[in-house]
Amino acid sequence: MTQTATTIPDGPGRDVTPDRCELVIVSYHSHGHVAALLDQLGPDQRVVVVDNASGADGLRELVTRRPAARWVDGRDSGFARGANLGARSSTAEFLVFVNPDSRPTCEVLQSLLRELDADASVGAAAAATSDAAGRIELGVAGWEPTLRRCLVYAVGLHALLPHAGVYARPRPGEAVAPEWITGACLAVRRSTFLELGGFDERYFVYNEDMAYGRAVREAGLRQVLRTDLLVPHQAGSSGGGSTKMPQQRGASMADYLHHHHPRWPAVAMRAVLAAGLLVRALVAQGRGRPEVRRRHTAYVRGIATRRSPYRG
Repeated sequence: MTQTATTIPDGPGRDVTPDRCELVIVSYHSHGHVAALLDQLGPDQRVVVVDNASGADGLRELVTRRPAARWVDGRDSGFARGANLGARSSTAEFLVFVNPDSRPTCEVLQSLLRELDADASVGAAAAATSDAAGRIELGVAGWEPTLRRCLVYAVGLHALLPHAGVYARPRPGEAVAPEWITGACLAVRRSTFLELGGFDERYFVYNEDMAYGRAVREAGLRQVLRTDLLVPHQAGSSGGGSTKMPQQRGASMADYLHHHHPRWPAVAMRAVLAAGLLVRALVAQGRGRPEVRRRHTAYVRGIATRRSPYRG
C-alpha cells in the first residue's frame, strides 16, 4: 500500500487525555530550551526528558520538579537511541517526539493525537516546523533519495521544483505526499512505533526520520503531514556546534544511502551531493558569507568521509 501524507482538517474526534500520551524530549546541553518548552505545556502533561548530557547542565533538577515529568540519563547516545529509550520506558498509548528548540502548543499536540486516535492506519503524524519569519522549514518532510532528486537538491533547483528534490518545503496549508516526515514534532502510537523497530539507531542524529518513514511505508501504513499546524522552531540552536551538525547531516545521509541502496547508485548520489554543496560553498565564500561556506564544507566532509564528529 502506498502511503499518503497530506493536510486534512481536524475531525470530530475527542481530545486525547494527558494520561494517554507522553512527550519524548531528547536533550543535549539544552536546559534553556527544555525549560521554555516545559513552561508552555500544562502541568498534567506527561513528559520524559532523555538527557544526553547526563545532568551536566542541571536538567535533572528542572525535570524532577514537575509531577508528571521524568528524567532519563541518555549517556550521550544520540537522538535515535535516546528517543527509543524514552519510548521503550514509557507506558503511554501515544508518544510525541518534540525537539527541545520547538514550541508546539497543546492545541497542535491534540490535533496530531486525534489523527492517530481516529485512524489505526496512520503510522505517524507530524506538524510542520517554521522559522522566525513564519515560513515552513526545508526538510519538514521529503522523498526517498534518487540520483535525480539528489541532483535537483545539489544544484539548488528545489527552490523552483519544490516536489522534485529530496527535501520538501510546502506552503502553509498545502497538501503534499512525501515519503517521510520530520521527527521534530512527530506523534506515533507507541505500540506501532516499537513494532516497527523505533528509530534506526545506526544514525546518531539525522536520517532516522527518513528511515522511519521507509519502515512505515513498508508496513503499509500512512503518514500525515499537517502543514496547517505550524510549530516555531529554532533550527540548529541546540545540541552541537556550527560545523558539527552539518558534518553529521552529511555523514548520516551517506550512511542512509549505503544502507538502503546498491553500492554504486549510493556512491553516485554521494558524489552529486558533495559536488553540489562544494559549489555552494564557493559561491557563499565569494559573496562574503563565511559561516554559510563553513556549513556547506562541513556537510561535504561528512558525506565524503561518512565520519561522524560525535562518534570515534
